[in-house]
Amino acid sequence: MTKNVSAVGFEFEKKQSDMIDTKLKRIAYAEDLIIDFTLRVKYDKEYSFDATFNFRWGTQGHVTSKDYSFDAGLNKLMDTLDTKIKKEKDKIQDHTK
Repeated sequence: MTKNVSAVGFEFEKKQSDMIDTKLKRIAYAEDLIIDFTLRVKYDKEYSFDATFNFRWGTQGHVTSKDYSFDAGLNKLMDTLDTKIKKEKDKIQDHTK
């Protein structure tokens, strides 16, 4: 999986970069399912998280979250992302049976 993480309108603090790396380990089980993963974090009074990911079978996923707290916004995004990946994985497994 190719990962691309970027900040728009601000620079990541070391703590924020480390937190993103740690949280992305939560979807490590899908590394062989996802070709590329892009996370853009924008800051304009609140943090806006925007993740786009492409599965190897051609499906694209997109999830977003917003929060005034970086930590809370990232956690919301990861919860939604994890759920979306699991649903897509289950859908593909059902089709191959």
